[in-house]
Amino acid sequence: MNKQEKIKNFDANSVGDINANMFGLPFTTSESETVLIPVPWEVTVSYGGGTIDGPQQIFDASFQVDLYDPIVKDAWKLGIAMDDINEELREKSETYRPVAEVIIDRQCNGESSTDISEIEDVNNACAEMNAWVKKRVLHFLKLNKTVGLIGGDHSTPLGMMEALSEHVGEFAILQIDAHADLRVAYEGFEFSHASIMYNALKLYNVKKLVQVGIRDYCEAELDLINNSNGRIKTFFDRDIKQQQYQGTTWHTICENIVKELPQNIYLSFDIDGLDPKLCPGTGTPVAGGFETDQVLYLIEQVVASGKKIIAFDINEVGGEDEWNANVASRLLYRIANLTMKSQGKTT
Repeated sequence: MNKQEKIKNFDANSVGDINANMFGLPFTTSESETVLIPVPWEVTVSYGGGTIDGPQQIFDASFQVDLYDPIVKDAWKLGIAMDDINEELREKSETYRPVAEVIIDRQCNGESSTDISEIEDVNNACAEMNAWVKKRVLHFLKLNKTVGLIGGDHSTPLGMMEALSEHVGEFAILQIDAHADLRVAYEGFEFSHASIMYNALKLYNVKKLVQVGIRDYCEAELDLINNSNGRIKTFFDRDIKQQQYQGTTWHTICENIVKELPQNIYLSFDIDGLDPKLCPGTGTPVAGGFETDQVLYLIEQVVASGKKIIAFDINEVGGEDEWNANVASRLLYRIANLTMKSQGKTT
């Protein structure tokens, strides 16, 4: 049965078929416009764990998502499918996570003597993960697929950004997050989840970083923002709330965010950018943040502006409670559809 036959025979109003692919859709990765790459990895997480299970949990929760999208008509027909979970990658994460935990515990206990070879081992493992992600993303980009990444912790998209830099060229990153993630080799780990945007800015084709919702950062990160000559534009959560208290609408704030963005945009969405009531199991929750509709409204305004979302990630989904993955899967579906709309792809 080809894709058109599958579309004809598929009931979008029925229950999600758990034997199908993501969201209960009947499409393979080769038939889908959007391919989601799961990255079960959390070696350098520095607070709560569980994000290694994020991709599988989001996949499992996706069957509860209704397929009607009020913004993108019949979006499901374009096809969304998740790539196979790489069990070797997961095993490597489980091998090196305890090593990283020992290093972190030593630092938290004020011990200055850290085995450099252990840190190098963790950094090398993370570099291998990045290389795998880059290779897998390039594989699908060369097949003209739009790629989304499901972490894992927020260190996981670096290889994807490298692939986009190589394949697409110049772009900006729109980061929705509680944290600035601009630390230099946080806790000694070059590819820490807290260093993802610092590492991204090393890429020449990442021309700008626009951060939204940031509410947890150190002075060194603030200095980096202030001394970036405009390459980093940060919309802090406190400033957003203060503007709203004084009568500025979210629409106006979104307009100001969109104005800071060039034509090509990579969306990096850390789930802790939301109010923690929506993602209590995330690795490093921070009070404050957004409602889901605020995030979707911002992305809708990006699309309405005529700018193009070239790829996206969603990460830091963890916890034993399926609520976290339920929220993430619903956001993921809408983000994937809006990405397609921004690229002019229609059913």
